[in-house]
Amino acid sequence: MAGNGRPPLFDPGDPVAVLGLGVSGTSAARLVHSLGGQVYASDAFEGPRQQEAVEALSAEGIAAEVGRHDVGRILGARLVVTSPGIAPSAEIRRTVSEAGVPTVAEIEVAYRHLTSRVIGITGTNGKTTTTALCGHLLEQAGLDALTAGNIGRPLSDVCMMERQPDWVVVELSSFQLADLRAFRPTIGVLVNLAPDHLDWYPSLERYYQDKARLFANAGADSRWVLNGDDAGVLAMARPAAGRRYLASIEAHEEAGAWLDEEGNLFQRLEAGASPESWIEARNLQLVGAHNVMNALLAGLAAALAGCDAASIGAGLASFQGLPHRLQRVGEFDDVLWINDSKGTNVSATKVALNAFRRPLVALLGGRHKGESYRALVPALRDNARAVIAFGEAAPQIVRELGDAAPIDVAGSVPQLVRQARRIAEPGDVVLFSPACSSYDMFPDYRTRGRTFERCVREACGVSEAEGGAG
Repeated sequence: MAGNGRPPLFDPGDPVAVLGLGVSGTSAARLVHSLGGQVYASDAFEGPRQQEAVEALSAEGIAAEVGRHDVGRILGARLVVTSPGIAPSAEIRRTVSEAGVPTVAEIEVAYRHLTSRVIGITGTNGKTTTTALCGHLLEQAGLDALTAGNIGRPLSDVCMMERQPDWVVVELSSFQLADLRAFRPTIGVLVNLAPDHLDWYPSLERYYQDKARLFANAGADSRWVLNGDDAGVLAMARPAAGRRYLASIEAHEEAGAWLDEEGNLFQRLEAGASPESWIEARNLQLVGAHNVMNALLAGLAAALAGCDAASIGAGLASFQGLPHRLQRVGEFDDVLWINDSKGTNVSATKVALNAFRRPLVALLGGRHKGESYRALVPALRDNARAVIAFGEAAPQIVRELGDAAPIDVAGSVPQLVRQARRIAEPGDVVLFSPACSSYDMFPDYRTRGRTFERCVREACGVSEAEGGAG
């Protein structure tokens, strides 16, 4: 048994295969190796990062290769550990499943050896901001806490620390949730539900099934923080055992947190108890009504972890948000430029469009993820001066949104920025919220966002130091 009483997934000397050599897979290979497993790690993609991972792991005595999977070796393993970057529909996943080899996520391997208490956060949009904000609140309140999971630091890294923190706030993607078995958060948070990853999932129902695995091991002592304004969230959580705490943009009498009519954020951890004030919403540094919900969810999880109302209010006031999520690039010639490169699906971009009341130029495009863009039409008709499409999805964006606003097409990000600068008028917002993945032109949304920011600074003739100042 591991030090936390959870049974390990393999014994020392057992062969264990790790699929994927991104950050999570590399960390999982190291953890399994440190626990005595005979690791074979592989990645079908042969990029610079994967090559670096192979070199590093090989130097540590861990077998690893890129460009192929040794199927025979994988099927001979006692356990297969998957990285979140391996699509559920990938051929190697199907092969392993058909052979009946037990498969778990990197998160599950780490959880078996974790002594920290866990706040697990998932949802379609806003989970990264909510995770980072929750971790910030715990740290500002003086609790011993770290963030991990899909937010960047693999949970396996936390397990290999000399001393694990008291709390770890874990962002969970649907791909990680799909391969969880015993994982059970002390506090679970479901931010919202909307269509996503339909390029990887055969149906929306299948995507939601993986999200619902957050509740798979619920018990009477489980505590669930839920978006009380999302009917899908409430329906998904309804069968789960444990106590529910609702976050809402409207005042309510249940245990939870809410925004009152005067614009103040409150908590009440017991139904009928006196409310405790956090902060006025106008003092949040986050942009958009959706971030008020993220603040309510993060603050409520922090309260359940032991943070008092005063420290939560102070932490909410000091949190400045994350890069590439409605991030202010700068205001030049009275035009506000916003980098929302993390807006990789239609529902995220819809939220971003509705976050502003100023006329805007919307920059949309990248690799299509299986959703229709028609859901953006009402927001575009209300706010958009123009739409500029780019990337592989540009033709479909033009077809589906041509009646919502004047639309143009750009062949590159520099051209995109130049066209936006020409179209935008004083008082406008230029919103880079692509509603698509980045993989047609960039390795990830971060690189895409940084490229956009650089092009904006170059086009507007400002230095990097001046970029965020406006």
